[in-house]
Amino acid sequence: MPLNRSEFHKLFKSPGPVVLPVIHVLDETQTAHNVELSVTSGAAGVFLINHDFGIDAFLPVLEAIRGRCPDFWIGVNFLAVTGLKAFPILADLDERGVRIDAYWADDARIDESAVTQEEADNIAATRTACGWEGLYFGGTAFKKQRPVDPKDYARAAGIAGGFMDVVTTSGIATGHSADLGKLAEFRGALPDRPIALASGITPDNATDYDMVDCFMVATGINFENDFYNIDPARLSQLVDVCRDMGETS
Repeated sequence: MPLNRSEFHKLFKSPGPVVLPVIHVLDETQTAHNVELSVTSGAAGVFLINHDFGIDAFLPVLEAIRGRCPDFWIGVNFLAVTGLKAFPILADLDERGVRIDAYWADDARIDESAVTQEEADNIAATRTACGWEGLYFGGTAFKKQRPVDPKDYARAAGIAGGFMDVVTTSGIATGHSADLGKLAEFRGALPDRPIALASGITPDNATDYDMVDCFMVATGINFENDFYNIDPARLSQLVDVCRDMGETS
């Protein structure tokens, strides 16, 4: 059975939006520092992304960070690949004792204009065959991917819900907040499924997005003009805002 909203929030022990900082990895030292800031600031977990180098160089960092943080929730984004390549890698990591809790794809290959979903079906089959059991956050109508006509947002979201655990969308670019109407369309199509938002969230605008279950955030919690390092004061503020949202929902 697909994960519902209540189960998602119980998983993270977070009645309000789940805050998952996105760390753009440079090396083990920088990553470990930012993961530790995430832990101490009260974030529910982190996503690590290889924005500046390939997967082969990324894997030793993942292994090292898991060794440093054996119990913390860690997800990954392998930039510019889909689950066809990612799920076998995740399964191999798992066999070697490197647990990864979630995979986020910028492009889950959902085609709202098609009758059948051949690419998404192939990704789902690969995930099943690999036996990897983490959560799948799938990019749908996502920044820097194939444009989706706003009139088709609901259809895209509805299709996506059949292929992933957490339907994930964004604004038009990194750091740009998402149109509230877009999120309303997604929520209407997925009334009881978790939705994640991966751009434009800040401590100041988070309450505008109370229909969203998860904030995957980098620019909004990093130091000004710093792509790589979390400002713990801004992250703590966002965590506090989301905790308050959970208490008043």
